[in-house]
Amino acid sequence: MRIDSGLFDPSAVDPETVALNAQIERLSENLPNPIEVGIEALREARLKGRGLFGPIIRSGNGVNRVIPGPAGPLGIRVFTPETVNGIYLHFHGGGWAMGAADYQDGRLEEIAKRAEVAVVSVDYRLAPEHPYPAPADEAEAAAQWIIENASSDFGTDRIVVGGSSAGAHLAATAMLRMRDRHGYTGFAGANLTYGFFDLSLTPSARNWGDRMLVMDTALCRWFAEMYADGADLTDPDVSPMYADLTNMPPAYFAVGTLDPLLDDTLLFAARWTAAGNTAELSVTPGGAHGFAGAPTRDGEEERAHMDRFIADRVS
Repeated sequence: MRIDSGLFDPSAVDPETVALNAQIERLSENLPNPIEVGIEALREARLKGRGLFGPIIRSGNGVNRVIPGPAGPLGIRVFTPETVNGIYLHFHGGGWAMGAADYQDGRLEEIAKRAEVAVVSVDYRLAPEHPYPAPADEAEAAAQWIIENASSDFGTDRIVVGGSSAGAHLAATAMLRMRDRHGYTGFAGANLTYGFFDLSLTPSARNWGDRMLVMDTALCRWFAEMYADGADLTDPDVSPMYADLTNMPPAYFAVGTLDPLLDDTLLFAARWTAAGNTAELSVTPGGAHGFAGAPTRDGEEERAHMDRFIADRVS
């Protein structure tokens, strides 16, 4: 795996991305400190469409289902296109403490259509009310259910696992648990976007400081501590960065150069490759945390790359 140093040159950043980052920082200046207002206020603001990410738009094509979970019924949201070549098991982001399976319907429906996969998004329980190991337990349960029911429910056993930020962390955790606890290593691929893989904080997260470009150091630490709830942050089941990564599927990693979690992706992708797996790494100049969801050229290109990867892995 080769990383071009030119990707980190400020001159390489698309002007549209420069403008987006400036807009994000201006908006952040007018918003209250997330840690001070607390998680409940953040959740309410997100639900009502306030803040950086705009209103939640739900699709009438999403189908809510319930599967068995470790603590009772576990919700999933399913998008099934006309042609189904595989399944994309998706875990949403939000620092393990925010978000839901129906908060990004448009993007999940786009993946379903463009990659020709049934998309299954998991409504795992959230920290701090349900900290580790609850979200990880439910990620494992969802993966096990998909493996056992893929052919009967969707007509295919080709499964790609993925997510962004905390969702990428849960996707990695689910794959590791399926290997270690169930002996399953048959996933077709992993789509891991700006994941949070080391909750003890990698150098980029530790050294980022207080520049609020979606995330800063304090916010990274706050979310990690809510999820871990006193657990050892270097336990491989808490931080996949410390896990044995052998026998993992081909993976697509994406991150931007202006993301506090940059090193999480760079280091995890390197460890993935060193363990004998195939890894493709995409680094976008100037991309902030969450850039792939933005209506910019960089965002659109990254989404297209992800969709091609998923489609290729199930074809």
